[in-house]
Amino acid sequence: MMVSFNNTEIAFSGKSLKDLNRSYWLFKMVSNPNLVGFGKTMTDFAIRTHLPITGLIKATIFRQFVGGEDIKECIHTIESLGEYKIGTILDYSVEGAETEQAFDSCTKETLETIQLARTNKHIPFCVFKVTGLARFDLLEKVSLGSLLTEEERLEYDRVKKRVFEICATAFDADVRIFIDAEESWIQLAVDNLATSMMEKFNKKRPIVYNTFQLYRKDRLGFLKWSFEEAEKNGYQLGAKLVRGAYMEKEETHAAERNYPNPIQGSKNETDKDYNAALEFCVKHIDSIGLCAGTHNEESSMFLVNLMEKMNIQRDHPNICFSQLFGMSDHISFNLAKAGYHVAKYVPYGPVREVLPYLIRRAQENTSVKGQTGRELSLIIKEKERRKTR
Repeated sequence: MMVSFNNTEIAFSGKSLKDLNRSYWLFKMVSNPNLVGFGKTMTDFAIRTHLPITGLIKATIFRQFVGGEDIKECIHTIESLGEYKIGTILDYSVEGAETEQAFDSCTKETLETIQLARTNKHIPFCVFKVTGLARFDLLEKVSLGSLLTEEERLEYDRVKKRVFEICATAFDADVRIFIDAEESWIQLAVDNLATSMMEKFNKKRPIVYNTFQLYRKDRLGFLKWSFEEAEKNGYQLGAKLVRGAYMEKEETHAAERNYPNPIQGSKNETDKDYNAALEFCVKHIDSIGLCAGTHNEESSMFLVNLMEKMNIQRDHPNICFSQLFGMSDHISFNLAKAGYHVAKYVPYGPVREVLPYLIRRAQENTSVKGQTGRELSLIIKEKERRKTR
């Protein structure tokens, strides 16, 4: 079967006409930057004044981009995606809390996703962010190589213990685990934690995956260095490749502190490095676990063609494509139908606590050139197709 990202019958096979109409109006709204800005302001106001908006949000944008308020609520989403041979990556998307209690709670939640994945074939990966387990300022201080106080050293020991417990549990359950990328000024601490966990748990196959943001100028080189370290020290590299999520923050932070912006100078440069990273991983696929996290059709097809060119089977255990739940179904469903491994990132958490994630999704859809227009055009095409059946 040839892969085509224009096949809307396959892309929206899991959606009713009601679902399509809801998606159409949501993407229509997020295509308007002024409306997204106004919506954010009004949502912030409603939260501060305790207005009863939870039901409205849950029935609209939450339903589009989030699996549920807890793991139990996500089961329907997991099984629904599984019917189309699409895996689920449960992503506990509660952000902003920086207390020891919150960090322990996030650890516990991640461990529960691993236990579910142990017995559910539709959950091929689990994931966590180190900022869910540690204070941002502490990670920044560690990344800078600053001297920690005795209290901070003990605090960081607790962070390392949480990371180890999650990765060790994943290893024991034979469940692959992603460590998500963060802002560049705390990423060194994250990279060091990820590398140490890969060295411990990836001796036989990739269990722990670090995330490489290719919109950074240095990440292609770091990917190659990471592979060399893995080869030298006898473990396999786990690599989740993404473009990146903190562009405006990175530019602002660099300008305020007067250092060179670490982000690529153009989208073309990012695309070039992303595809080069894909090629590097595929060339060493027997020693690298690759997850291509992208909504970019060109990069997705680039990987499809690479695999064909190198006679790599479509269901190779070390290669997976991934997109966010509620977005780019034309990529996910068509690839899965053609026999490739595909998994959706499915965020979950209480409505009010997941709102920062939802607002960011809306802002990203507004700012990514062509993304929302492409989603809308495909939805319209499928609605027209169903009318003429």
